[in-house]
Amino acid sequence: MRTILFIGLVTCAFVVAASLSSEITIVEAQTKAVLRCGWFSNPTPANAWLVDRDGEWTIGIQGGYQAEGDWPDITDSQWVKTNNHYGYGCACIKATVDRKSGRVIKIVSSYGKPLTACRKDPSLKRQEPK
Repeated sequence: MRTILFIGLVTCAFVVAASLSSEITIVEAQTKAVLRCGWFSNPTPANAWLVDRDGEWTIGIQGGYQAEGDWPDITDSQWVKTNNHYGYGCACIKATVDRKSGRVIKIVSSYGKPLTACRKDPSLKRQEPK
């Protein structure tokens, strides 16, 4: 009887440990910063997105969600104005993201790139903002 009880306790311990291990992996995956490059769009105040090979990532919504961290600094010559000084450019952000919601959680670093970098990227064909 003691042997069966011991085996049961050991089995439960392994199940709990495996469960905790997978939860830690999920948390680690969401907190690991990844480099994403593509079209950075800021069409109106506080609204910003990045469109890369994996889709659209929300950086900020006016009056609502805002990711932590600084947006990319894009030079005037590489910025396409579509609404006064608002517009879009090509950029990279190193950030933690939530893949499920498509949100950028925290921008660790960011930088602008030449427009040609995004225009020549096959995964961004027909993705340039208008």
